[in-house]
Parts: sequence; C-alpha cells; structure tokens
Amino acid sequence: MADLRITGLHKYYGPVHAVRGIDLEIPAGEFTVLVGQSGCGKSTLLRTIAGLEEADQGTIEIGGETVQHLPPRDRDIAMVFQNYALYPYMKVFDNIAFGLRSRKTPKDQIEPKVKVAANMLGIDHLLDRYPRQLSGGQLQRVAIGRAIVRNARLYLFDEPLSNLDAQLRDEMRGEIKRLHQELGKTMIYVTHDQIEAMTMADRIVLLRDGVIEQAGAPLELFERPATKYVAGFLGSPAMNFINGRLAGEGSVLSVRLEDGTLLPLPSARAAKLADRRDQAVILGLRPEHINRAHPGDSRSGLARHTATIELLQPTGSRTYVTFKLGSTDVTAELQAHDATGINQKIELSIDMNRAVLIDPSKEKVL
Repeated sequence: MADLRITGLHKYYGPVHAVRGIDLEIPAGEFTVLVGQSGCGKSTLLRTIAGLEEADQGTIEIGGETVQHLPPRDRDIAMVFQNYALYPYMKVFDNIAFGLRSRKTPKDQIEPKVKVAANMLGIDHLLDRYPRQLSGGQLQRVAIGRAIVRNARLYLFDEPLSNLDAQLRDEMRGEIKRLHQELGKTMIYVTHDQIEAMTMADRIVLLRDGVIEQAGAPLELFERPATKYVAGFLGSPAMNFINGRLAGEGSVLSVRLEDGTLLPLPSARAAKLADRRDQAVILGLRPEHINRAHPGDSRSGLARHTATIELLQPTGSRTYVTFKLGSTDVTAELQAHDATGINQKIELSIDMNRAVLIDPSKEKVL
C-alpha cells in the first residue's frame, strides 16, 4: 500500500493535449475514482501512472519514489483491463499465477497465493477451466484475481465493468468495493459511469478536457458542485437547468423565470446573494428535490408550483414526470402514485434550500 503524488503532469498525442498539467495526491489506502466523459483524459492519466504511456512533463511519485522514468514492471503496480487480457490457452490457475511466476516468486508460495485470491473472489471452483469456458462475470473475476494475487503498491482499474450487462455490473461493483475494504490497498478506478463513481469511491476526481474539474467525496460533489458541468454530470436523472434572474426588494429575493414565475429563496441564501440582485442565473434543480406538495407543509424554502404533467415514466417505486417550469421541460421524481396520467394538474413543492444557482457567464456555482 502506498500513496500517489502527481505534479504538473502533461501528455500530448501530436497536437492533442490529452492531460493538461494535472496535480493530484491520493493517500495510501484510498479508493479513488477518475470519472468523466469519453475523451476527458481519465484513461490516459491512468495509463501514464502505470507506465503504459510516457509523460511529456511532470512527476509521478509512488510511496515517495519518483517513477515516471521507470518501465511498468518496475513501478510495482497491478492493473485490471477492460478487455480482461487473459491468456486463452492457460487455465484460470495459470492466468492468476502468471504475474507471480514472471516475478520469480518461489513455487511453494504460488499455489497458496492463487487459492487465497480465488477464494476471495468466489472462483476457487474454476481454477481448472479455460477462459473460453467462463461467463463475462467470471472472466472479470479472474482478471481481478490476477491483479490482487500480487502485493502491489497500487491497483489500477481501467473501466473493468463496461463489457458486462447491467445486473453483472451491479454485482461486480459490490465485489470490488468489498475487496478494497478487505485488502485496504490504494486503488484507482477509471469509469465514465457516474453511478459507479458515486457508489464505489472514497473520493471522486471528475475530469474534463484533460484537467480536474472538481475532486472530493461523492456527496460533496453531488451536494456542493463547483460548476454547472459537475452539477449536470452527477445524478440520475440529471439536474434540471432553468434560465432565470435574481429579483426582489428588501430582504426578499427570488429567482424570476422567463415566464415571470417567481421562486422565493430561503432568507439565509437571499441575504448572501443580495448584492447580485437583477443578475442572470441558471437555476439547477435535481428531480428528487421536486415533490408532491402536501397541505400544511410550511417548511422554510419550499416554493409551490402548479404543474401540468406532459410525460409520465413509472419505474415501480418512483415515477418520473415532465412538466414546464418557465419555458423549460423539467423532470421531477415523485412517489409511485403521486401522478397518474398525462395532462393531470398537480401541486408541486420545490425545495429551494437544495437549489443550485449558477453564473451563466462563467458556469460557476454562486
């Protein structure tokens, strides 16, 4: 187990600046998830840490040792790839043992190590099979077993679940999280799936165009995004964004939407934003913060709105409804039976305590 420190890291592919001066510190034992859209630089960053790509500028330190000039095998890193990278002509046992043998591990230590790793992953009964005889989930467990069988300083995962179906992905997310809890090793995991990031990470590093947009604990990024991009990336369904303007007199401040609808801000937030009166804003509302209004609910910061349902999407325990707020189509997450049909009028409660206000000129959260 070791910490990782990256300073001023750059990576170019011809004219493409894939990684743009990244600074990042990962404490020993942390499960860090690098997340972002395709092309944001997350896999390039991971491969550069592993030594599979050469850094053009900057330093990489693992456990205090500078490693950017070392070949991959000398960095003491184990990696799990998206495509499993198993040898088809080797049995499961030999695939898991391959790294141990290549590092000249004594023969009497190999079998116990392989069996411990296989038991942890529940594949001890598969050790005599070939990869072609395994399911996708079993193949991924073998690939993970080949990594954890070594006592490496860092464990890297490059979108390991992207080839699996939804049910298997859910299952393997739990398996990998459990492994981290049992092993206590430093793990860095790359994904484009924000649900994987939210459910697995101790800390999320959200990348955009080769730079870190924001880093922090999952709930920190979810509840206190720094930018519109972060707010919109995390959450499913995605955050609603509505154009508006801060308006009001005295201590009262509201978000006025394009059609004149006023959504009052809680007094504490209004006081902090008083000097921004008449400023254009983007109002960010998560679907789960728009609920069916209940008589007598007088909590501070709740704005009432009468909506006409335009689209209904039941999921079983929840129902997603789409309606107009201002001139924007907005999605709300309601209880299963809160809405029953198209064109139904429904009284909604919008939690302005949880609303995100964004400066549209900079796309920064106010």
